[in-house]
Amino acid sequence: MDEEQEPETIANAATAFCERYDRGEDILETLLEIDAEYDTWTFDELPLDSGTFGELVSRGIVTKVDDEYHVSSREGIKAALEGITLSSEADSTSRRGFSNPISIDGRKAVALVAALAVMVGMRVLTVRPVLREGHVVSPANDPYHYRYWMEALLAESNGITDVSVIAGMPDGAASMRPLTHAANWFFAELLGGDQWAAEMVAAWLPVVFAVALGVVVYWLAVVVTDDVRVGVAAVLLLALTPAHAVYTSIGFLEHRLHQYFWLGVTMLALAWLAVDLHRRWELESSPRAATDAHLRAPWTWVAAFALGVALPFSAFAWGGSILMFVPVAAYVTVKVAADVRAGFSPARSNAPVVAGLAVGGILSSFLHFGLGWHEVILAIVAVLVVAGAVAVAGLGELWRRFGWRIRALLGLEVGLGVLGIAALRQLRPTDWARLQERAGDLFFRDYAVETASLFRADRGVVFEPLAQLGLNFFVAVAVLGWACWIVYRRYDPGWLVIAVYAAFWLVMATLQGRFAAQLSIPFAVLGGLGLIYVLAWVDLARVPRRFRKQDADTRGRDASSRREAATDGGDREPSIGLPRDRRNLVAIAWILLLFCGISLIYTPSLVAMSAHSDERFEAAIAIDEHATAVDRTYPENFVLSNWGHNRMYNYHVNGKADDYWYADDHYTDFVVDDDPDGWYEEFDESEVGYVVLTSEVSSEEMNEAGVNVEDGDLPADSSQVQLHDELGTGTEDYEPLEHYQAIYVHDDVTAFAVVPGAELTGSVDPNETVQIQTEVTVSDEPIEYDREVRADGDGTFNVTVPYPEEYTVDDADVGVSSEAVETGELIQLE
Repeated sequence: MDEEQEPETIANAATAFCERYDRGEDILETLLEIDAEYDTWTFDELPLDSGTFGELVSRGIVTKVDDEYHVSSREGIKAALEGITLSSEADSTSRRGFSNPISIDGRKAVALVAALAVMVGMRVLTVRPVLREGHVVSPANDPYHYRYWMEALLAESNGITDVSVIAGMPDGAASMRPLTHAANWFFAELLGGDQWAAEMVAAWLPVVFAVALGVVVYWLAVVVTDDVRVGVAAVLLLALTPAHAVYTSIGFLEHRLHQYFWLGVTMLALAWLAVDLHRRWELESSPRAATDAHLRAPWTWVAAFALGVALPFSAFAWGGSILMFVPVAAYVTVKVAADVRAGFSPARSNAPVVAGLAVGGILSSFLHFGLGWHEVILAIVAVLVVAGAVAVAGLGELWRRFGWRIRALLGLEVGLGVLGIAALRQLRPTDWARLQERAGDLFFRDYAVETASLFRADRGVVFEPLAQLGLNFFVAVAVLGWACWIVYRRYDPGWLVIAVYAAFWLVMATLQGRFAAQLSIPFAVLGGLGLIYVLAWVDLARVPRRFRKQDADTRGRDASSRREAATDGGDREPSIGLPRDRRNLVAIAWILLLFCGISLIYTPSLVAMSAHSDERFEAAIAIDEHATAVDRTYPENFVLSNWGHNRMYNYHVNGKADDYWYADDHYTDFVVDDDPDGWYEEFDESEVGYVVLTSEVSSEEMNEAGVNVEDGDLPADSSQVQLHDELGTGTEDYEPLEHYQAIYVHDDVTAFAVVPGAELTGSVDPNETVQIQTEVTVSDEPIEYDREVRADGDGTFNVTVPYPEEYTVDDADVGVSSEAVETGELIQLE
């Protein structure tokens, strides 16, 4: 008789067989029945065709003995049918070693690469409007702020080793999102530090970080669910999430790409530590033995260090940084109570997490006090979180020793947090006031669409989640409810990480929809599990491991079901495959389309909405060309426009895109005013060189300015109408304008240079009317500029004209130079 093969090998082969054949499980059950009845048997005793039987033999599931056959390993086949993962003796004896934290095989790699390819494809939908005519035209408005600071740091840098650049950043960069600016500078220096490098970082870094986050989400999903299919599904759902796709699309250089990535790494580190401890408990005889093995594993401390780096990095990348500490504090609070309930020592089982938080506190303190990054409140909060974690772990130890009620522990932990906040308010009133100010900026801004709730009443409550997160939102909410129930009913700290982070960001997105992208990270994992479960429910995939029935009493600890305590997620089970039956493939495609169809509609449209139109870009180039021609430099070439596009215009014209406060304060008042020329003095003092108007009128902004706007129409005497509609040529009720020279004209966008204008003066008969005319062509559009002025009682007339052209003054021709228009030169007519 042939030597019996390892049960683990046969379990893998049997699972693969079930994946390939629709009736695979039935065939294996029949095989076990025949094998139980006879020691050996012949092919004729099986109700199978020769091809299927040959497959069983070739896979080693059935072994030939003389002229008959028998099952190679009944234990292996049973494990495959019951969803139990086996490990060899060699594996189990080495489980405490420095094992590989994740495995990859050919099928996993192909599936992951395919999902990441979808990620890239959805992030480069706007490649044409972003990369055009030798320019990188970043979408939206805020990316230009980050490009401005990246280029400012590059200008001061002497190379990638010049640490003084990030240690001495100006307050505008160091006080808000220092890690983002430092990282952008670093990557640009890595590519050479020139303008080309800056543009490549601006264009492609968001896409690179989106892919990197995709890998992290895959790993996170596999760690928590022990199923590589869920990992691939999670990446696919994240790739198609509209809210995330917008903020990580090509050219969208912002703090968000850094924040999302480090948020994902933080969750992964916490999940790895949680799942490793949990799985070791499944192997060991007691919580203490599991904790010992967990603490001896070198990868445990690697994960703790990763947590210590990722958490402060995610905080220092963002202005609302303190929020990043809230979910991890909540997680530690609940996990300590869960540890006590399960019989673990909270101090020992949470030692790696506390160590990671301590590293984060030290790093946060160094980044603030050593490099001058961000505000002191951030370093204080990081240290307070460490102190709080130590305190709740100590309380947990006390509760475990005396066996007190867990609910009382949770209540005391919450009270301890409230006490810490009260102490901060009492002992650091200045920092508390600053914290309140930042909270006001964060939660009570209402001038941007993204500050509205994810559940907006004007979108019927349910439609905004569909637009931002797709159908996956509702699937993930359902799975979140299941996850909360699981962590309530049993010890499962891996799902506790997902549940806490998902619940926290769901609350934040309820307050402001701009947090939907952060929410999409844990929701991708939840939705991925939901997707695989639905496929299994209709018999198109095997049931996800977390939904398979297990013996609650043994928790899978008997020798036949032991598995390696490594959080690599199902690497002993054939990873992923597709059915060969065409009908099943079509059914899977339809279900995927059902899950992803709405996202496939919303994602391209939302991404396209963030891109700048050809007209806006052409207006910016026209302004830049005009400024170059007349030798205007900053600040004389400052562009006034709607605040939502102001940074874009100023970046391409003068490179100064740090803020848009002047535009936010003045633009609306200007466009609703009935005297555009009356603004010339203000523009001259503030050195506004250009104004841009568009056909898009925000009724909300205009109404706030005191103008009742209906259907987007402004009063006929407004600057909007006089300039954008009439191009400054006047109407029956208003004279042509003197200080606005049209330099770009389109139905959607118009741009004007603000000029002193050349002053024409001459003498005619007293009280005579003088006709001044010229015709200019702007953007292939002819503009007739026609003025009538009346001479005074002495016969003297004066008129200011904005164009450097040949003018007809009554019957005489007068040439006006560009210099005369720019300097306000007085031209005496003969």
